[in-house]
Amino acid sequence: MNIDQVFAAFPVLESESLVLKKMEEAHIQELYTIYSNDKVFEYCGIIPKNNLQTVSKMIGHFERDYHKKSRIKWGIFQKTEVNKLVGIIELMDFNQKVNMVTLGYYLAEDNWGKGIASESVRMVVKFLFEEVNMNRIQAEVMPANEISKKVLLKNGFMKEGLLRQATIWSGKGVVDLEIYSILKEDYMNCNF
Repeated sequence: MNIDQVFAAFPVLESESLVLKKMEEAHIQELYTIYSNDKVFEYCGIIPKNNLQTVSKMIGHFERDYHKKSRIKWGIFQKTEVNKLVGIIELMDFNQKVNMVTLGYYLAEDNWGKGIASESVRMVVKFLFEEVNMNRIQAEVMPANEISKKVLLKNGFMKEGLLRQATIWSGKGVVDLEIYSILKEDYMNCNF
């Protein structure tokens, strides 16, 4: 794993219609729209934030985590709407010994069903396998989150199994999680 590809300078990823880049103070209102919506975090281990000041402080937390090399959060921006944040995709739990990372994502409710999550996952998977030389990317999904499962399967992930009552998620208590993963060899051998 070439961890410096992730943490030496904040990577900007682009496709034909999306840009994944660092979130800044200018994006506070869109970030608040995402973080204050209960529906966005129905299947996540994140408690919605209903205070603009709390959300404003989160930008600093994103920056801190990035500099600690523990997590990277990209803002998802559509090229058609200049500088408007429509979602977040993140990497966490970097395990350099095993050469793996965990992926998560969530979108503003207005942007559901438009293929943005699938395209964002595809961009990050490509970056991780082709530039970072990652071997394994995994995602943890609550069993009821059918839409997220479809996003992962569409991008070549496979369901590995169910972890029963395996972890505590904020606001949810002890939860079951399905584990999905894709290996570099899967990515290299298939055209997703």
